[in-house]
Amino acid sequence: MEIGFVLPTTSSETKEVDVAIIGAGPAGLSAGIYAKRAGLNAVVIDKGNAGGLAEEAPFVENYLGYKGIKGEELAKIFKAHASEYIEISERNEVREITKEDEVFIISTERGKYKAKAIIFATGTTHKTLGIPGEKEFFGKGVSYCVTCDGYFFRGKKVAVIGGGNSGAIAAIYLKDIGVEPIIFEFMPKYMCEAAYRDIISQRGIPYLTNVQVLRIEGDTKVREIVYRDRSTGEEKRESVDGVFIYVGLVPMSQLAKKLGVETDSKGYIKVDLNMRTNVKRIYAAGDVTGTAGQIIIAAGQGAKAALSAYEDIMLL
Repeated sequence: MEIGFVLPTTSSETKEVDVAIIGAGPAGLSAGIYAKRAGLNAVVIDKGNAGGLAEEAPFVENYLGYKGIKGEELAKIFKAHASEYIEISERNEVREITKEDEVFIISTERGKYKAKAIIFATGTTHKTLGIPGEKEFFGKGVSYCVTCDGYFFRGKKVAVIGGGNSGAIAAIYLKDIGVEPIIFEFMPKYMCEAAYRDIISQRGIPYLTNVQVLRIEGDTKVREIVYRDRSTGEEKRESVDGVFIYVGLVPMSQLAKKLGVETDSKGYIKVDLNMRTNVKRIYAAGDVTGTAGQIIIAAGQGAKAALSAYEDIMLL
């Protein structure tokens, strides 16, 4: 089989591999490279496109070797590099994982894999607010990705809900492409790093603190948000054309839990220093462990997980 991006096995095929890596973000792609270089037969499977949330980053300034690069471009470099080593099965959701004796059976949309080991690099997804209007106006002004939807709001005013690093970066990106963002932060102080705080000030981006967004209103699209000033209790309204939500992330650990893998109270997979979980020959790396948070750390954890898998498989 030619290595690279593929739409893999048909529904009637079962492919045997040493290690199945679920998730094609920086952790999963790094694990794939290290697994293959160690001599393991491996596959990377992802329900979406390879790249993970790194692909959504407007700009990355802290990845070694790049003074500054768009997240989308960095993700493309990762994918191109990994594809030289390993099969990357994109747009192929894993539906179920079972275990027979010492072999894991991974059932996907387009076939099955039998694996001696699994590396979960499933990452995280965007956390929702759970407020009225959020679900109703999704795709009609509500978004969780400025690089995906920001250009639709050029010349318009939008709310960015969440003033941590992700929200700050999103707002700066929006401002730079001709959008007028307003940041709404629940806490009574700036929650982003000083470097981003300085840029926000320089760009003249309003940053409201100690406010709670209560609901999103509109007709066929978003028209305004209703929020509460937490210091006074007063409800206020702000007319906006869009809402970008950056209030945190949720780990994608459901598949691992079903196999008995331990998670913490927030659902992040517990691992030791070598990325081993409590279940034999199951590993985890990247944001799904709750210990990464940065692209470079996720990539390093992916490498460690692959090397641990190699050590354990060699002992079989």
